[in-house]
Amino acid sequence: MKFAHMADCHIGGWQEPKLKELTIESFRKAIDSCIQENVGFVLISGDLFNTALPNIELISETAKELRRLKEKDIEVYVIPGSHDYSPSGKTMLDVLEKSGLINNVFKLNDNSLEFTIDKTNVKITGMLGKRGGMERNDYKLLKRENLENETGFKIFMFHTTLTEFKPESWEHVESEPAAILPENFNYYAGGHAHYVFAKERGNGIVAYPGPLFPNSFKEIEELKHGGFYIIDDKLNMKRIDLKLKDVLAINISGKTADEIKEKLYKFLDHDLKDKIVTVRISGILETGRISDINLKEIIKQMEEMGAFAVLKNTNALTTKEFEEFRVEGSTTEEVEENTIKQHLGQLSLDIDEELLIKSLMGILSKEKDEGEKNLDFETRVLKDTIKTLKIEGVWDVN
Repeated sequence: MKFAHMADCHIGGWQEPKLKELTIESFRKAIDSCIQENVGFVLISGDLFNTALPNIELISETAKELRRLKEKDIEVYVIPGSHDYSPSGKTMLDVLEKSGLINNVFKLNDNSLEFTIDKTNVKITGMLGKRGGMERNDYKLLKRENLENETGFKIFMFHTTLTEFKPESWEHVESEPAAILPENFNYYAGGHAHYVFAKERGNGIVAYPGPLFPNSFKEIEELKHGGFYIIDDKLNMKRIDLKLKDVLAINISGKTADEIKEKLYKFLDHDLKDKIVTVRISGILETGRISDINLKEIIKQMEEMGAFAVLKNTNALTTKEFEEFRVEGSTTEEVEENTIKQHLGQLSLDIDEELLIKSLMGILSKEKDEGEKNLDFETRVLKDTIKTLKIEGVWDVN
C-alpha cells in the first residue's frame, strides 16, 4: 500500500496569469505521478484552492484532474485549510465532495473527530485550518481518547505550523506546540507551513510536503519548485519534485542607482530562455532615486530575451530620506498576522481589536459570487462591514 501526501496547492493563488497556470500544471503533474506510482489514495492537507470560492475556470480544471484519479479508483482525502476554509460554511470543497471527487475527513461532532476508513483499511481523520490560527480552540476542546485508542494504521491530517518543527528563521511565525496533535498515529500529514520537513514522533512521522508550487516571491526564490511525498505502509518516504521551470534568482544591493543598474545589466548576458527570474534589490541609496534604476526597462529586456516570467522585489530598497516600513514573514498570511500584532493598541476601542481586524479582513477579501452583480456584491460587503462594526442604523444600505 502506498499513498501520496500533498498540501498547499493554492490553485489560483497567483495574479500573474503565467504563474497561475503553473499552479494548475503542478497539480496536473502531481496527479500524473500518483497514477504512475499506483498509489492507493491521496491526501491533501489543506489549501487545495487559494480561496473558498475560486472562479469557475479553476474549479473546472481542478475537477478534471480529480476525475482522473476517480477513474483509477484512487480516493482523495482532504481537510479545509486557512485559505479554502470559510466561516460561512460555503466552500468549493463541499461541491467537489458532493460530486464524489474528494472526501473531507474533517468530521467534528461534539468535539469528537470521526475516522474515515479507506478501502485499504487505513483510518484517516484530521483537523481543519482556520485563518489566523484560530483552529487552536478546536484542538483545546478536542476529545482525544477515541482517536488515540483506535487500532490499525492511522493518519491524522492537520493544517497548522508546529513550534518544535519550524525552521530557526521562522522565529516570529505564529505556531502551536506539537502537543496539540493526538498521540499514537502512524502518520501526521501536515499542511500550512510552506517548507519540506519530516521527523519521527513517537512511532510515527510528522511531515510537511511544502507547497505543490511556490506561492510567493520568496518561495520561488528559495524553493525553486514544489513537490509532494509518496509513503508506503512501512513509512518509507519518497520525494516527488515538480520542476516545471528553471529559476534564476538575482539578489543584488548597492549604494547608488548607477551601481545597481550596472549589476543588473550583467545578468542580461545569462541564458534567460523560459526561466522564471526573480529580481531582489536591497540597499540604501546615498545618491539618486529608486526610479533612476529604470527597472521597468531592464525587466522588459529580460522578457524580450525569452524569460518565462520576471518578478521583482524592492521592499528592502530605500533612500536616506525614506524610512522603510518592514514586517517579518515568509508568506502573505504571516505578514498580515505580524502587521496586525505590531499595530494593536493604537486605537482606543473597548472590543477585541485583533478579532475585529481579522473579521474585517475576512469580509474585504470576499470575492464576487458567480453571476452576482457588482452593485449586489458591494452592498453585501457593506452590510457585513456595518454589522461587524456594530453601526446599524447609521447608514441605510437597503
